[in-house]
Amino acid sequence: MIGCVVLGILIGYNYSKRNGLTENELKLNTILNLISQEYVDDSVKINDLTESVIPLFLTGLDPHSSYLSPQENTSEQEELKGNTTSIGVSVQVMNDTIKIIEVIPGGPSDKAGIKAGDKIVSIDDILWTGPQVNVYKVNDRLRGPRGSNVKLGIVRAGAEKQLSFVVTRGNAPKNTVDCYYMVDKTTGYVKVSQFGKTTYTEFVKALNYLQNNGAKRFIIDLRGNGGGLFETAKDMANEFLTRDNIIVSTKGRHRRDEVTYRSDGNGNFQDQELVVLIDEYSASASEIFAGAIQDNDRGLIIGRRSFGKGLVQSQHVFSDNSALILTTAKYYTPSGRCIQRPYNNDRDAYQKEILDRKDNGELYNKNNIKRDKSQVYQTTTGRKVYGGGGIEPDIFVPCDTASESIYYKAVVNYGLIQEYSLKYATEHRASLSKMSDYKQLLRNLPANDEILNDFVKYAAYKGVPDRWYYIHQSQDLITSNIKGYIARDILGQGAYYPIVNRTDKTIEAALKALNKHKAAFPITNY
Repeated sequence: MIGCVVLGILIGYNYSKRNGLTENELKLNTILNLISQEYVDDSVKINDLTESVIPLFLTGLDPHSSYLSPQENTSEQEELKGNTTSIGVSVQVMNDTIKIIEVIPGGPSDKAGIKAGDKIVSIDDILWTGPQVNVYKVNDRLRGPRGSNVKLGIVRAGAEKQLSFVVTRGNAPKNTVDCYYMVDKTTGYVKVSQFGKTTYTEFVKALNYLQNNGAKRFIIDLRGNGGGLFETAKDMANEFLTRDNIIVSTKGRHRRDEVTYRSDGNGNFQDQELVVLIDEYSASASEIFAGAIQDNDRGLIIGRRSFGKGLVQSQHVFSDNSALILTTAKYYTPSGRCIQRPYNNDRDAYQKEILDRKDNGELYNKNNIKRDKSQVYQTTTGRKVYGGGGIEPDIFVPCDTASESIYYKAVVNYGLIQEYSLKYATEHRASLSKMSDYKQLLRNLPANDEILNDFVKYAAYKGVPDRWYYIHQSQDLITSNIKGYIARDILGQGAYYPIVNRTDKTIEAALKALNKHKAAFPITNY
């Protein structure tokens, strides 16, 4: 028997040599052969072992290279096709813990009060932590029949104890342009939640509608947009750029990976003043779009430093339908900077970096932004921009700590604003459903004081006592969100943003800059 194994290994060795395998590759083949044929416990399944080993190979690479098992890849494809009913979140498993990395606006989890960054520690009162947890099992458990409920135990940064949410499964909205409307007589606003297959068509439709209704300037809101398709971001940027401007370029190991993409001059919105809003959750395709606008001095970037993901992924699907998502190149903005932030093969530190920004004060003070001063580049008009850490805005807007009192954080952590809003909308749906738009609906809602008092009583009943000093501090934020969520439940996602944007500090900064014509092309300041 041993002779047969040795003969097999020698044959494999000679075959491998002829086919160009290295010593290390041959070593892996030999180990797998030995385990398969010689290991004492014949219950060990070599296929299962291989599946568990492959992800370990990737841990020394960048944080965005990954492996999908056949089940995981099938699940991903079914989700994209809309053939399953879920709770409207994207999750990752890190350190044996389920972390929510995206909450789809208007989806079941968003309506229940779930937030990006939350950690799921239990599902239907069953503990879900430890090495046995994987993304496929989590997604399979979170899916279910439309209208059924799933109970989630959530650990949230800033919350003193574990939170509990009940989410009703249903389809998450498929539109990626969540909202577009006229902020004032000349300013059009477009909210883009992700860059999908239909986003460009939705985006151009929104811009044309706004222009036909008097828009001479635009606010493009990419806050919270984690990215998506590269081609979509490129096509959207092309709409605003004159001919032969660099939009983005890629560089990798091979010459085939070195490509420069330029504008064709056929965009229909090359003259209007433009503002792009970003924050720490704007990533990937959002950063490609924002980088193209900033480096070509086409418009102003307002908000907070973006996530910092500038890696190109390629998908390789195997015969068993498993897939390898491998980083093969990096994106570079028109000035030549790569916005990818450092990762140093430490995935945990990489994911934690966003929380570090809060701890070091960056989210509240632009002077605390960490720049790599060795990576200095210039826009077309000579403005300084920095690589190696996301897109830094031209105008910084800190987190709104003045309005976010401890009372507000408590009711948000417990999901009470969404819960109360849904309850109110359900009780008054017969009358409110007759409203034609958000403006008419607002006129038929109670005054701010009345709705605030009613909410405070509801929150107290749910366990958050009234503390009026802090309630007054956050009253505009609370009432604005309540009315926004009621409007969304009655009229759809597009009715939410026109209401909450009225108290949004970043929107205020954008309008201030536009009113002073600071976003006129070409940008020369900042």
